[in-house]
Amino acid sequence: MTALFQILDTIDEAVQTTDMRIRLDCVNRIIVHHWAYIRSYLDTLPDESDGATTGTVVVVGGSAIGSGNSSGVAGGSAAPKNPSPTAQKRGATSEAAKEADEEPEEPKEPEESTLDTEQEEIPPISPDPDETDESEGAAHGSERSDSVQKASSEETGRMPLEQTSDLDIPTGGVCEHDDGYTGSGYTDAASDIDRILDNMACEELENQRTRSMNELANNISYGNIHDGVDMRVHRISAVDSDLVEQYNAIAKPLLHISKQLQRSVLQQLQDRQRGGKQTGLYLGRRLDTHALPRRDGRIFCKSSLPNETPELSVGLLVDESGSMCSRDRITYARAASIILYDFCKSLNIPILIYGHSTGSGVDLYSYAEFESYKGDDCYRLMDMSSRGCNRDGAALRYVAERLFARPEEVKILVLISDGQPSDGGYYGTAAEEDLRGIKHEYKRKGVQLIAAAIGDDKESLERIYGDSFMDISDLNRLPVLLSSRIKQFIRL
Repeated sequence: MTALFQILDTIDEAVQTTDMRIRLDCVNRIIVHHWAYIRSYLDTLPDESDGATTGTVVVVGGSAIGSGNSSGVAGGSAAPKNPSPTAQKRGATSEAAKEADEEPEEPKEPEESTLDTEQEEIPPISPDPDETDESEGAAHGSERSDSVQKASSEETGRMPLEQTSDLDIPTGGVCEHDDGYTGSGYTDAASDIDRILDNMACEELENQRTRSMNELANNISYGNIHDGVDMRVHRISAVDSDLVEQYNAIAKPLLHISKQLQRSVLQQLQDRQRGGKQTGLYLGRRLDTHALPRRDGRIFCKSSLPNETPELSVGLLVDESGSMCSRDRITYARAASIILYDFCKSLNIPILIYGHSTGSGVDLYSYAEFESYKGDDCYRLMDMSSRGCNRDGAALRYVAERLFARPEEVKILVLISDGQPSDGGYYGTAAEEDLRGIKHEYKRKGVQLIAAAIGDDKESLERIYGDSFMDISDLNRLPVLLSSRIKQFIRL
């Protein structure tokens, strides 16, 4: 115990340090300081081999040197016939250790280190002449112009597993410190990390959002007619490159239509903000005396006070039932969705776009959310397609609830459908009555509904939703139709 207390400082140093070299130095000093006890224990161990090897402890820092005999490792290799200079010096050290063993077993404190002045320098082992060039190249990385490889998110190939029986053991290697190394010169490290962090973060956020949307969908009260119907929200967490290519191939003419719609509505918003006197009107309560000589009848004027532009949010719900595949209904719906999405994003109007069909329950497909993590929702619109049946009432109520929760003053819900609700137990006049009830309920809550018809569907949608419909069969007329509706709601 006395010997243990004498070495406690060295033990503490070994435990606290993070430098492996210092830790090994401490271990060597502890072993040497307690070698008398360690050797007596080793002598009691059974001999497991025919021969014995001489164990040597090299002490760093000029401490006492100890050595002992221990059983050799079974199956170990024989000692070399021509020992190197290093081995000869180790033999001499072993002889010195044997003499030290004859001293009394009372342990002594290690003497102060004299490494810098008294330790004899050991020459390094000479490398194999055949491997000199290779080892020099490995040691001096700064002198070798290896080309670094660009990191990629794609798999570039892996080495096949081979059946091997042994390994090549190199001989004569040296370890040198390269003070001249200046780095690999790789300049994309930050962008590589940013890429994977961005993908990891966005995919996880998308997955979390999908879980929260499914929880919301199951907590909404859909009415007695939809009791017991399963609701499930689907969303692509990572956009595939094929969707990006498809969007880029067709987006240009559709975005041109969006720009026309933006100009039309933007003028209305600017007039509302600017206020002042408006002249050249066909109708009004006040005559413009300066315009009386005009012959086109535009002789009225009015004064408008500057008003703040009302905040606006938009929701778009697309019917993805099997009947939407006929006469390119789903194609018109997809194109209209791209136009409306670009229009809203360009004017900083929050927009929500969903599709819906039925399988084992109501399947809702999230294409665009009010807040986009990566700004890639436009590409998700290319996944819109015709699928199964349609339970319009449940899907319409879900999107209307999402809009109703928004803080904006004006909330517009656009429905693109063929006007034919059809699901198990949900069809005909009873289903149409459910849709009319949902329209009136959310109109009282401030959610304005526009039913977009395609071709002959106009009659069905008019029967269900009254005059809250418009024909989008001609996409070139969509800016005029949609802008007039938006202007109408802005003036509310």
